[in-house]
Amino acid sequence: MARVFSGVQPTGNLHLGNYLGAVRQFARLQGDNECLYCVVDMHAITVWQEPAELTANTREVTAAFLAAGVDPVRNIVFNQSQVSAHAELAWVFNCVARMGWLNRMTQFKEKAGKNRENVSVGLYVYPDLMAADILAYKATHVPVGEDQKQHLELTRDIAQKFNNDFRVECFPLVEPLILDEAARIMSLREGTKKMSKSDLSDQSRLYMTDDADAIALKIRRARTDPNPVPDGSPEGGTRESRPEAFNLLTIHAALADVTVETVQAEFGGKPFSVFKEALTALAVEKLGPIGAEMKRLKADPGHIDRVLADGAARARALAAPVMDEVYRVVGFLRP
Repeated sequence: MARVFSGVQPTGNLHLGNYLGAVRQFARLQGDNECLYCVVDMHAITVWQEPAELTANTREVTAAFLAAGVDPVRNIVFNQSQVSAHAELAWVFNCVARMGWLNRMTQFKEKAGKNRENVSVGLYVYPDLMAADILAYKATHVPVGEDQKQHLELTRDIAQKFNNDFRVECFPLVEPLILDEAARIMSLREGTKKMSKSDLSDQSRLYMTDDADAIALKIRRARTDPNPVPDGSPEGGTRESRPEAFNLLTIHAALADVTVETVQAEFGGKPFSVFKEALTALAVEKLGPIGAEMKRLKADPGHIDRVLADGAARARALAAPVMDEVYRVVGFLRP
């Protein structure tokens, strides 16, 4: 049985891309694996967070996990800051990882931009904390999208260097679980940009908590083009020539659990008005119950806090022998 670790940042307002790209996958992985699902609140503070919002967002992400079908009894659901092993192992890895490795991290360059000298040190060493998240439990597999592959490779490098430096076989070389590329959801307003909370237009994304009216309005306003739905023929266009059209096809395919080609076989050549009606009905069917359950769970923060506390206790129990081994290997004097 594989031990799977994955984390989601508590940034609030989870959208369709978060659901299809991560949260839905968590429920699907839980049957045949030992899964730890973490709300990574320590990662979140690498950029400024309003404390009250961080607390609320942590509960919201947890509610999304549960509403999407993650079972907190069969799996370990917790928030990162309740397990000190993450911070402790991250410091060890800060002393194992090399500056050159971190300098090559493209996500840091993208997030820091021209303000590189003024970003937090935490943002720079974020990949070391990510490695600690995974290896504190000796996880064997991590579900990753395209934007996280480089960080996972660094985790493997850190594990290998630690093992080599101390001549031990302490950490496994974690393997990626590559998520379906169909789950890469783009903005409803611009088909070449990933769906994101940071987009200024609220019409660019479907939130997991949107009601039927909001879903219908956003899909109706979603950008397309004057041509019919692509039918798969050369004349129907490509993802490159018609990004908005193919984004809506991708969303329909992902929600229905079919291929884009299957959607094209049903709707190709039809007007987008017809297709958008069908997409709206499908989105309401799939997201409506999840959004309603999220709202119900968020109204009972005590229940969410108990789930996180129970998960954290179980996570600490798993991490404790790993940390004891690390301290012994490094040479820390412990009672």
